[in-house]
Parts: sequence; C-alpha cells; structure tokens
Amino acid sequence: MKFIYPAIFKKAENGTYVGYFPDLEGCTARGETLDDAIENANESAATWIDIDMEENIPLPPVSDPRDLTLEEGELIRNICINYRFNDGWDE
Repeated sequence: MKFIYPAIFKKAENGTYVGYFPDLEGCTARGETLDDAIENANESAATWIDIDMEENIPLPPVSDPRDLTLEEGELIRNICINYRFNDGWDE
C-alpha cells in the first residue's frame, strides 16, 4: 500500500537539509543534500508508519499541502511510502 504525506524541508545554516512531516508527530529527516534528506524522509516515514501499524494505531489524515503555512526558505515535497502489510508475500 502507498501512503503519501507532505514533508517540509529547509536548508540549515551549515548547508545540510532538515525536514519534518506535519502529520507524523516527531518524524524528521536530515541530509547533506535535498535529495539525501528526501530519501531519509522516506525511510523515516516508513519506520514511523510501521510502528503505528504494529501497535494498531490509526494513521493520521494527510494534510493538503495547500493548507500548510511555510516559513521563508521552506519547501514542500510529497513523500510516497510503500508499506508491505504481509512480509514475505510475493505478488
């Protein structure tokens, strides 16, 4: 199953990128480049979703990126997380 959540990224003072998911509390990512931060955000969100699924916690609704308020220098990227419900199941 695919989940798509918006993530907000910003370039830090040291030149790296940091990002967070407004809908996934405490789910953050960092990277040397924006591409690295996006890749790390995908992994971070997959782990976040996996923990909620294991604990039978409903996933939060997805924010519409148009409803999010950005600060100067921030940008939004939709992050697609592929989640496999049945480990070992081959299509």
